[in-house]
Amino acid sequence: MQPLLISADSHVAENDETYAEIDPRYRDVRPRGDYVEARGGAVFTIPNLPMAHGVPMGLVCTAGRPPEDFGKPRRWEELHPAGHDPKARLALQNEDGVAAEIIYPSMGMVLCNHPDVDYRKACFDAYNRWILRFHEADPERLVMLPQLGLRNVKEGIAELEEAKRIGYRGVMLSGNPAFHDYDHPDYDPFWRACVELDLPVSFHILTTRGDIGDHQRGHKIIQHLITIRGNQDLMSMLIFGGVFERHPKLKIVCVEADAGWVPHFKYRMDHTFERHRHWQKFGAISRMPSEYFDENIYVTFQDDYSVKYALPGMRADRILWASDFPHSDGTYPHTAKIVGELTAPMSRDVARQILSRNSAELYGLAA
Repeated sequence: MQPLLISADSHVAENDETYAEIDPRYRDVRPRGDYVEARGGAVFTIPNLPMAHGVPMGLVCTAGRPPEDFGKPRRWEELHPAGHDPKARLALQNEDGVAAEIIYPSMGMVLCNHPDVDYRKACFDAYNRWILRFHEADPERLVMLPQLGLRNVKEGIAELEEAKRIGYRGVMLSGNPAFHDYDHPDYDPFWRACVELDLPVSFHILTTRGDIGDHQRGHKIIQHLITIRGNQDLMSMLIFGGVFERHPKLKIVCVEADAGWVPHFKYRMDHTFERHRHWQKFGAISRMPSEYFDENIYVTFQDDYSVKYALPGMRADRILWASDFPHSDGTYPHTAKIVGELTAPMSRDVARQILSRNSAELYGLAA
């Protein structure tokens, strides 16, 4: 019998309709779904982005296709309908044995890297209106996370309050802040509101400048190895910047950056803290950095088989399994096989924690 599965990181596949109702000021330059065979077929085009030549959605959203098929031109109608149709998504969950999903954008991750924060906010607002159809279809199984513009703290708190009013269970921020960096004290009222409203905050890979674009050393394929580094930098900044010292109940989700690296990362932070805080006169935190990581940060992974070796150095109640549907790193249509292999060396209780209970407790879902 397959265990209960809750995916802590899945995605929609936006289409041209997603941004059609954008703020009229940006209608002429809104993200548009086009078909350009030389660029991968179905593409999104957006001005002033590192990938302004077009984001190939057929390469981003490969659900159900073998790796040998990645990169071949695909038409919009060939992309899996569960990416944009909530009814098809619920049927897909039944097929894949997934009880619920925490759902992020696809194109929206790329938009986090747009340099114009006002344009970014307009795109996020349009996306948030578009995902209401998923939320309204089944808010217990399609757990949508809105994208916040957070151009200033007052507006960011209003965005949080609106998310809570609608019934969303968490929010997503860009890895690129609109002002200062996220450890600046100016953000403290925002973090306090996150705690008071009980809304976990997610940082997804590929939303930080440097995560997207050509790698400068070695073969281009190396780019796929560095995408987790932006999130690692964010986590260390939040820890050493004293955010968790000031807001000990804040919950941060490090999304799709895998998990097997966590024990070494904690060691490295503690080593740095022990050896170098004195001469650097560093006093922003009062506990070991690894303690904040264990308490405040959740990590998601799909098929990171190193997790089974890293478990002794991690808190099992902070690890969240994910399917990543419909992306190329996703587990569909082999979810049951992958989950079985991942959890084979684990106790039944630990497996249940990672596969469903941790996400259920974090987002207030049935498990």
